Amino acid sequence: MSLLVIGLSHRTAPVSVLERASLVGEGPAKLAQDTLVAEPATEAAVLATCNRIELYADVDKFHAGVAELSTLLAQHTGVDLDELTPYLYVHYEDRAVHHLFSVACGLDSMVVGEGQILGQIKDALALGQELHTAGRLLNDLFQQALRVGKRAHSETGIDKAGQSLVTFGLEQLAGAGTPVADWAAGRRALVIGAGSMSSLAATTLARAGVAELVIANRTLDRARHLAESLAGLVDDAHAVPRDRVPDELPYADIVVSCTGATGLVLTADMLREALDRRAQDRPAAGAAETVALLDLAMPRDIDAAAHRVAGLRLVDIESLAEAAATVSDQPTTSAGPMAADVDQVRAIVSSEVSAFGAAQRAAHITPTVVALRTMAADVVAGEIARLDGRLPDLDERQRAEITQTVRRVVDKLLHAPTVRVKQLASTPGGAGYADALRELFDLDPQAVAAVSRADTNGTRPNGGGDTGRPGAAAVPNDPKRGRA
Repeated sequence: MSLLVIGLSHRTAPVSVLERASLVGEGPAKLAQDTLVAEPATEAAVLATCNRIELYADVDKFHAGVAELSTLLAQHTGVDLDELTPYLYVHYEDRAVHHLFSVACGLDSMVVGEGQILGQIKDALALGQELHTAGRLLNDLFQQALRVGKRAHSETGIDKAGQSLVTFGLEQLAGAGTPVADWAAGRRALVIGAGSMSSLAATTLARAGVAELVIANRTLDRARHLAESLAGLVDDAHAVPRDRVPDELPYADIVVSCTGATGLVLTADMLREALDRRAQDRPAAGAAETVALLDLAMPRDIDAAAHRVAGLRLVDIESLAEAAATVSDQPTTSAGPMAADVDQVRAIVSSEVSAFGAAQRAAHITPTVVALRTMAADVVAGEIARLDGRLPDLDERQRAEITQTVRRVVDKLLHAPTVRVKQLASTPGGAGYADALRELFDLDPQAVAAVSRADTNGTRPNGGGDTGRPGAAAVPNDPKRGRA
């Protein structure tokens, strides 16, 4: 296995850098495609969320891979490589697997245990499959990460700690000790965007009891679909085009924005104008109440200057990161069960990493075993053909019995060593057994390569499995260290 991941997240980079380095629109697709073009990489997948950007690749060489992938990240994010490098973390082979599994379980999230990351990993895998940049290794890796994440949520109580970023943001707006449902009940909410995060925000607000919910989106049909899906949860849910946002702002008590826009959706001037209209049109409620703004976009949708506007309360990714850090720094004496759940999830991750590595190492030898059995079958066929020439008078029943007997003898002779070599290959350092098998039986390297190609294309002869790629030597110190 020669898996490499390079990335930056809220744990290693300030929000100001994450905001500039964010990939929007076709950014993740272009990065994955360009990575595949790069010489050290044969597979690529991009995990891009509001607080992390990670590039996964199957590489031939560690140092060349790190250099190439880092350069690609800088080029596609538009942040100079020298500025980006201090915030990057690098993980290789088993450490890269451990990192993704931890991310899938919510252990590396801004809000520990949140489950939305699973949907984002699923989207990253789907994009890699659609673009054909994710091959056997990354398909196996991401699919297993999804299973590990689901296992963590089903077998532990991590969900008790695992709020979504949306819920965490709304709790910050509501204030300490105030349930979101009590704070949101009866209010008017405006949600800008209709993607996965905006949909989650709209659903959360509807369930919290807002009186009116307006969905504004550039594509009106998507906004309508979301509004219609929430009709049973809120009395009044309707959609408007995004250019109607200035008209809706004066009547909104809660505004949540999460779009893919590259510029500001709500400027400070736009918000001040909305406050003025609110005071004129709703003097009883408008002037007295603070308008709550939640910006979940990266780069930001709402002007940071809104923090300094009287009558507005803005919570954005930067303030959420600060709040999450404060929560994580608090003593855990009252959070014993949560700490125990986190420890249990970490144990699950460790065991799953070991199992995944063993499976990849075992799969590495499969093409060699298949090639050996194919050679044995060819030998049997050749000997039966020679027997036909020497004993032409054999009837069909006799010939079939002899053929079956020879095949059974060969199968029995090969069974124990092939089973044992697969077991040995699954252990650390077991990659050399495939080479030994090829050498001992003088197997044609081209025959093994042909099986590998067929397996990669999905035919999986005789049970198949991933072949991995020999020769990706570990580099002392550097590849195994990584910074988290």
